Amino acid sequence: MRKQRRIVRWASWILVCLLAFGSFASATPLESGLPMELTAGSAILLEADTGTVIFEKNADERRPVASVTKLMTLLLALEELEAGRLSPEDGVTVSGNAAGQIGSQALLDAGAVYPLKDLLRATVIASANDAAVALAEHIAGTETDFARLMNARTQELGMGDTCYINATGLPVEGQYTTARDVALLACEMCSHPEYFTHAAVWMDTLTHPSGRTTDLTNTNRLVRFYEGCDGLKTGSADDSRYCLAATAQKDGMRLIAIVLGVPNSQTRFDEARAMLDYGFAGYKRLTLLNRGDLLGQYVPVHLGMAQQVEAAVGSGVSMLLKAGQEKQLSLEVELPEQLEAPVEEGQTIGMVRVLLSGQVVAKVPAVAAQSVGMPGLLEGFLRIGRNWR
Repeated sequence: MRKQRRIVRWASWILVCLLAFGSFASATPLESGLPMELTAGSAILLEADTGTVIFEKNADERRPVASVTKLMTLLLALEELEAGRLSPEDGVTVSGNAAGQIGSQALLDAGAVYPLKDLLRATVIASANDAAVALAEHIAGTETDFARLMNARTQELGMGDTCYINATGLPVEGQYTTARDVALLACEMCSHPEYFTHAAVWMDTLTHPSGRTTDLTNTNRLVRFYEGCDGLKTGSADDSRYCLAATAQKDGMRLIAIVLGVPNSQTRFDEARAMLDYGFAGYKRLTLLNRGDLLGQYVPVHLGMAQQVEAAVGSGVSMLLKAGQEKQLSLEVELPEQLEAPVEEGQTIGMVRVLLSGQVVAKVPAVAAQSVGMPGLLEGFLRIGRNWR
């Protein structure tokens, strides 16, 4: 039988009734220009869960980022912990190379054995170079081998404009990344809850095996001075100038602001704060469709145990919208005129499109909400007989 297609349009208010979890990522920034003046050489503001970029500045320009590099070091350590290949209680022997790192330090003792969890929090909170190298050597044997793991992970995350030479971000020729790649890394880090147990801490104390102590102060001032900020990472060096990747969460939405190459330390915090303020004031995340939501539309089933099957949403959709844009949303459901039995629950039977101001911004499959089998032998013959009349 020749199948025709039918399209059903619903008003935007029906979309609002279908609030649910999902994902949607904007291929281009929502705003074509910069809504504020920024001294940062590169910058990007995005929503963490969907990866939707609100605005950006020179986001693909390669540059060193100093200790922001440690986000990858920490990500690999957390992934090893989550996979069970490392334990927070593992003893890590600090090499002379690790203890001798310059820059920010936890003042680790060479030859001493520290619990891995202590090195992790020293790296997260105080951006300790000695702790970062100790972690790298414990995981891969040498910092050079660890850098290979870092670069392999960049490829998996789609960070095509990043090259790591060391685990700390200390200046070295050939090490670089971009604001966009840092954004990809930051989004991945935000999916690891254990990170935030340390990143949100303003001050802590590290007790060394010898009994002496070192105060750890978070290098990210926004953790203390910006409501909702609970990570990510600072960085500063002569070649990179001042850098910051900051994340904050308000009203169920997490934003990430990244500024790189800022002339002075305080300005990086001021500009990241202004970016976050702008995002929270002007945008909201709206979950439109959830996998399994019933669409209220039915498709006849030929020679099935049931005469029809209801359509449901095959996967979720969530979007970042400017305030008031939800009124411009509409939904388009495309289903076949008829299906042939048997029909399996979850089987793709059509398409659901989300439109913003008439433009398609997301597509998800429409699926069968339940299975419809073929009838038994006698019932089958009776139905065939009726169809022949």
